[in-house]
Amino acid sequence: MYRFLLNNRDELVARCKAKVAERPRRAATPEQLKNGVPLFLNQLTRTLQAEEEGEAWESLKISGASGGDSAALSEMGVTAAAHGKELLKLGYTVDQVVHDYGDLCQAITDLAVERDAPFSVDQFRTLNRCLDNAIADAVTSFSDERDVGIAVKHSAESNQRLGDLVHELRSSIGTATLALSALESGSLPISGATGSVLKRNMAALTTLIDRTVAEVRLANAVPVLGETFSVASLVSDARDAAALDATARGCVFSVPEVDPALGIRGDRERLLAALGNLLQNAFKFTHPHTDVTLHAYAAGDRVFIDVKDHCGGLPPGDVQRMFAPMSTRRGDRTHTGMGLSIAKESVEADGGVLTVRDVPGTGCIFTISLARHALQGELDTRLPSGE
Repeated sequence: MYRFLLNNRDELVARCKAKVAERPRRAATPEQLKNGVPLFLNQLTRTLQAEEEGEAWESLKISGASGGDSAALSEMGVTAAAHGKELLKLGYTVDQVVHDYGDLCQAITDLAVERDAPFSVDQFRTLNRCLDNAIADAVTSFSDERDVGIAVKHSAESNQRLGDLVHELRSSIGTATLALSALESGSLPISGATGSVLKRNMAALTTLIDRTVAEVRLANAVPVLGETFSVASLVSDARDAAALDATARGCVFSVPEVDPALGIRGDRERLLAALGNLLQNAFKFTHPHTDVTLHAYAAGDRVFIDVKDHCGGLPPGDVQRMFAPMSTRRGDRTHTGMGLSIAKESVEADGGVLTVRDVPGTGCIFTISLARHALQGELDTRLPSGE
């Protein structure tokens, strides 16, 4: 077999390149081939030659033992690992890494049939051993490199989010401290503009802390069955928590009465935090002295909670990007997507859906949709007497 490989090397490489080109990704590149088929073919040829000449130790040194016991130390193992890394950089998938070596096996078999070149069982066993070891090392290297890349990306994203949080906290604390110093001088009334600045930044600090707590809860969430609770009580708590922020920002905050019979099931604190994030976003972007409305109602077997603002509407494309982490609105450098993406994850964690609808020229409406559940008191009234 080794003489067959030597005599038909160029033809085998060409057939492998043709097979790669047929796959949907792309044609073979010089980078892909550097530690790929040609080098593997050379090592396979040398392995077969060493075995034919009775140099078993040299054969194992080149291609590794059966089962991969020492493949990591073999020439083939090292170059296959490099090949796996290169394919990852080129954007290939792990199945395409495997196909690269499978292409060569098929090319050898097809050409041997065409040329009527019979091989012994031992030679085919060696071919399979080499392919097995090379694929194992290439795939392992590919996966390890991919895992490292994912870990680095996640670390960078976490650092970015932490940096944004620290920046926002520092900004709000700094402004609140200056306002407090001015008030302590005794020359400014607490009910004036400086007092409003202090209130606004204290509300912002509360929102940032609540948002961070919600994110930590999501990251470490343990699946729970949840509880059935009143929508009216949830809206009431959200209204009370958001009232200070609305006042500090000069918004008109409207909360229509909620049917006391409406119930939903889930993690109440997580949903309350999600609703708080939506309200904070609405207060932030609604035009001064305009309305922000919190409205909960039922339609069929669903409960809907709307948060409506008067931001003037969304620019084209913003609806699709609204829940992406680190997104911005209207060129505002303050990140809005962090709170909104957390809210979306929180709602979905309880089987709900969070959407946004643009009202051009007016504002936007964020809607939480959850399955409706009967409250215990409502169930009791439906049961026949004595049951």
